[in-house]
Amino acid sequence: MKKLKKLLVILFVLIQTATFAQGTGTITGTVQDLQGNPLPGVNVVLENTTIGSSSDFEGNYSILNIPEGQYTMIVKFIGYKTITENVSVSDGSSQKIDFVLEDDLLSLNEVVVTGATNAKSKIEASVAITTMNAKAIEHAAPQSTADLLQSIPGFVVESSAGEVGNNLFARGIPSAGAYEYVQIQEDGLPVFEDGALQFANVDNFYRVDQTIDRMEAVRGGTASILATGAPGGIINFISKTGQNEFKGLAKITVGDYGLYRTDINLSGALIKDQLFFNVGGFYRVDDGIRDPDFDANKGGQVKANLMYRFDKGFLKVYHKKMDDRNIFYQSTPFVWRNGDAKEYPGFDANFGTFTSRNFSKLKVPQGGGKYFEADLEDGVHPVIDVTGSLFHYNVSDKVTLKNAMKVTNIDMDYNAIFAAHWMGDVSTQNQVAGGYGITNPNFTYEDTGAALETGTELKRADYWFIRKEMKNFANNLSFNFDLDKVNVTLGYYYSNWKSDQNWNWSSFLVSVSDNPRLVNLVDSDSGIEYTYHGISAISWLQRESQIKGEVRAFYMDTEISLSDALTANIGLRYDDDKYSGVGDHGTWGNDLGVLPNNNADNGANILTGNYTYWDYDVEEVSYSAALNYKFNDNMASYARYSHGFRAPIEESFYGPAIENRLGSAGLNDLKVTKVNQAELGFKYSSPNFAVFANLFRMKMDNIAYMDIRGETSENKWADVVNNGIEVEALGKIGDLNLMLTGTLQNPEYEGFEGENDVQNGNVARRIPKFYFSFRPDYNITEDLNVYVRYSYYGKKYQDEANKFKLPSFATTSAGASYQLDNIRFAVDATNIFNVIGLTEADGRQDGEAPVDGETFMGRSILGRAVKFSATINF
Repeated sequence: MKKLKKLLVILFVLIQTATFAQGTGTITGTVQDLQGNPLPGVNVVLENTTIGSSSDFEGNYSILNIPEGQYTMIVKFIGYKTITENVSVSDGSSQKIDFVLEDDLLSLNEVVVTGATNAKSKIEASVAITTMNAKAIEHAAPQSTADLLQSIPGFVVESSAGEVGNNLFARGIPSAGAYEYVQIQEDGLPVFEDGALQFANVDNFYRVDQTIDRMEAVRGGTASILATGAPGGIINFISKTGQNEFKGLAKITVGDYGLYRTDINLSGALIKDQLFFNVGGFYRVDDGIRDPDFDANKGGQVKANLMYRFDKGFLKVYHKKMDDRNIFYQSTPFVWRNGDAKEYPGFDANFGTFTSRNFSKLKVPQGGGKYFEADLEDGVHPVIDVTGSLFHYNVSDKVTLKNAMKVTNIDMDYNAIFAAHWMGDVSTQNQVAGGYGITNPNFTYEDTGAALETGTELKRADYWFIRKEMKNFANNLSFNFDLDKVNVTLGYYYSNWKSDQNWNWSSFLVSVSDNPRLVNLVDSDSGIEYTYHGISAISWLQRESQIKGEVRAFYMDTEISLSDALTANIGLRYDDDKYSGVGDHGTWGNDLGVLPNNNADNGANILTGNYTYWDYDVEEVSYSAALNYKFNDNMASYARYSHGFRAPIEESFYGPAIENRLGSAGLNDLKVTKVNQAELGFKYSSPNFAVFANLFRMKMDNIAYMDIRGETSENKWADVVNNGIEVEALGKIGDLNLMLTGTLQNPEYEGFEGENDVQNGNVARRIPKFYFSFRPDYNITEDLNVYVRYSYYGKKYQDEANKFKLPSFATTSAGASYQLDNIRFAVDATNIFNVIGLTEADGRQDGEAPVDGETFMGRSILGRAVKFSATINF
């Protein structure tokens, strides 16, 4: 026993001696750009180890206590090309190694994960992809998610609704709006499976903040293979994760529209080299650029994730909590003069809104002595809980298992004022009275009881309330097989979701002016009232409905190295998707009988419990194939062909479902939209110039071309053909940077079915043929930068018949930033010249454009806004 103890003591001493005797060395140096400017925050690491450092604000780095051995140093910084250098470390050695990084314009050497099952650099990827890192997003200073997406060529993005409820049209695919042919993702899984549900545009549920590491947007390409119903593309927001070194960021933003916002993000390690964290979020309140005289936007979110790394992979878990209130901006009045939209007298085109504190509370009588109550100040109010995980495990040197899972729960109250053309034009008092058959009207203001001024015009403005309860479970399981020259991924994607909703809509009679007021109408002859506290139609529309979806998809994505320069990509996806729903649309035109001597309750819609049930199955195969040829490290080209689909949108089911119940064709008339696209891309990067150009041809079959009105579904169909080119280009001339993104296209209708009320060859509605953004910025000093952004949107047609042409418009934004050590100060101004830019409008009843001098309803971009921010990194 004593001998054993002695042996153990000797062994322990030998181990300790060997440990302390192990030699270590040191590497120090600087990191600069080509102009000799120091680069802070550059990661300098030793490959296949956790040993490394980051450069400080002077560009200096130091790596201490490096065990003896041979290493490969990797120097990596977003926006610059990654470089490597082999180094030998011996006992007591101290080496100084300096690095000069070359600009990676358009980040073509950046590794991307969206649109591919095997991560690769943009120059090697055979898809049209736009990326923006956290720094680029910060410099863009977006006012909303939609505002940020305007930087992506090929996507027409309308951000005139405010922070939420906006529209995106991908590669000339016309739609009813929302995000119908693309999928918005967060960390690789959809924010919500369908981004175009009624009153649930997916940007209602996503906010841009400092927790975002980068945004990757794929147009066309492999989107149909890696997402359901998204032939137009995938937009993936990837969150920051932690690292060994603790890092923090705090930002305060104020604006001239009552904006106060604070952002924070913290990241680091709970256990060095193993357990990492990132937590952040924001809180914001503002009056809104179109001020309703109450807090237009108020709320925020918190996001957190933990990542545990082990020998063969990692596990990441995350949670997001959002509680945010946002105003939704809809149509306002304009005057048509000489083929252009002009400001309506007394109603500011850029800052006016029909949403007003003057009628923010809704309390309307219902049957049985009950009341329906809602609060307009609650706005679009989603309360969201998201919990998810990502598991990555290296089964062997050749096989990798990945599983991503997410559970999303959304409760949302939607309160908004709608004042579109089909709800009635701007009218004189006599016209309103005549519509009721009144010859001796008495119009008075609800708040004071005073008579209206003679020239005050009136408008019907609807209060739309929708309560939604939404749930989504999504899971993506895949196995990757690395077989030398062939890399194969086999996956199974499953998602189930449902959305329950209840509607209660009423109409107001209001004055046409900024900060409008409620108006009452009484027939002086009969004494009959036609309004109830300014409400002209109580609960004229109610609906109780549910839609459910279930996606089951098998997919395969294969990458084949045909040579050192040539790679092929083949993708295949089989979808077996099921949709079902139930709805009670009630009965129309009921007299509630609760208001004596008042007609405001004479046209109510009452839910009866007469439910209509429907089912709709979709079984489709999507496919894609491409070749990518890499001429050298700076230039590549690719060709791709793909086929995908989109199931009918939610609102298109309800009318046919009722028809189906009545024994007519019903759901059998609905069609799946098919999208075929061919692409030819070219990528080139040099120290001073980079370009990413993409030619495309889209052939879209079964595009619905009739908006839904009441119970009428989009049951008219046409095909659309679009030929176009998308360009991203970036140039550097000394301290001057020039960035251009643009799209030239020609989306045309053909092959109309049903009532042929429009002609083949017409331009697809609401899609401009040409639009671009040009952003020069100049470094006045090393720390002071100024920029201007000029964005142009060509003319487009509001309707399929091309009778109403919306004018082209251009906006100018500008700003400046100053870097003081680790603090960045910035000022950003948008739409400096208060340009009127119509994103949509309503013509006359016959679809024609308004006649000269006629008032019409439309939705314009927001007016000038100025923000000042201070950001500190620590």
